[in-house]
Amino acid sequence: MIKKSIVAIVGRPNVGKSTLFNRICKKRIAIVDAEERITRDRKYEEAEWAGYNFVVVDTGGIIPRADNTIDKAVKFQAEIAIEEADLVLFLVDVKVGTTDTDMEIAKILSIRRDKVMLAVNKVDNEKDELEIYDLLKLGFGDPFPIAAIHGRNVGNFLDEVVKRIEKVSETQEEDDSIKIAIVGKPNVGKSSLVNKLMGQDINIVTEIPGTTRDSIDLHLKHHKRKFTFIDTAGLRKKKKIKYGVEYFSVIRTIESINRADVVLLIIDATDDVSNQDQKIASYTSRNFKDIIVIINKWDLVKKDNSTVGSFINKLNEELPFIKYAPKIFVSALTGQRVRNILDKILEVEEESKKRIPTSELNQFLSRVIAKFPPAHSSGKHTKIFYCTQVQSHPPTFVFFCNNTKLITKHYKKYLLNQLRDSFKFEGATIKTFFRGRDAADNSF
Repeated sequence: MIKKSIVAIVGRPNVGKSTLFNRICKKRIAIVDAEERITRDRKYEEAEWAGYNFVVVDTGGIIPRADNTIDKAVKFQAEIAIEEADLVLFLVDVKVGTTDTDMEIAKILSIRRDKVMLAVNKVDNEKDELEIYDLLKLGFGDPFPIAAIHGRNVGNFLDEVVKRIEKVSETQEEDDSIKIAIVGKPNVGKSSLVNKLMGQDINIVTEIPGTTRDSIDLHLKHHKRKFTFIDTAGLRKKKKIKYGVEYFSVIRTIESINRADVVLLIIDATDDVSNQDQKIASYTSRNFKDIIVIINKWDLVKKDNSTVGSFINKLNEELPFIKYAPKIFVSALTGQRVRNILDKILEVEEESKKRIPTSELNQFLSRVIAKFPPAHSSGKHTKIFYCTQVQSHPPTFVFFCNNTKLITKHYKKYLLNQLRDSFKFEGATIKTFFRGRDAADNSF
């Protein structure tokens, strides 16, 4: 498994960070999350260039106070970006030139200038290129001229970006263990849960520093299978500045998710589902990782006969895109049902690796089409011929049809739900493709 580098975009407001973010990620509207019930802007996404996969983080604008000093909270954003990212893209605006705010940001970034790349945006033509040399005073060498909104010189810019992260991206992991990312917002009991798992009658193989900064990889065996738990417990030991802690904790979390086979999303039973929980769940689903929801501190909840059912219904409303994830109610403090987590990980892995014969899939397809035939608003004839599974972990299915454009998003979702109803795949994110006679692929 290849470790994905993290590239953070920093700079003051209105220099075009989000535009560059969208351009790199090849998304027209990267700030709007595709999942329901996520109200805040998405600020991180996977990107690919020249065969290199990496994660891009948009840190938001660094805003000065009225007296032109950097606000503590926003300064903290830049400091965390330096610490967490493998490469920092410092973006400035050629139309405005060097500002006092740019100089303040440069001072913060100068402590790790080796991982900073200066880019100057809005360089729309050769005349603008003559103005970039004013930005040499920032102290990061020649600025790289781009026009993010038009894409001018962005390809050459990305060539340079991947050169700088190339060595990081080649880090390899060669063990055959199941890798489990333990994720969740601060103070939900991630470390306590890991400690309880390690403290039980389990054969602990070793404890070594992980490849993720400030994370610890914990190795154990259970039923003759090797487990590697990726614990991001160090996250909560940052400076006591509230603004930005939750946001930047996502940086380390997504790196852990990228490394993982299975994600354990830890939810606090005594607290509401947070926006960060929703983002983590959405990112996990979008990247086709297996997922289990662990509801911790269950011993602190007053219960009656309907408590569990009501809680699950509420979770499904808040996290509708991972309804398929199994839920385990535990107490890291008392150890209640903690051991069940290891067995459930093995069960989910088996589900994710399950293969359905083509004959069964086509029987399934005949049933679901008879129940609800595909249709299109144009009235054109819509037909799905057959389905086959082409991959497992994640389970991946291809539906062959007469025209992919005639298969609506609603019908794709219907087929996905029917696949899960018929074949379960508990905890596994299913990937589907639709292939028409024009040989075009449409994933969903």
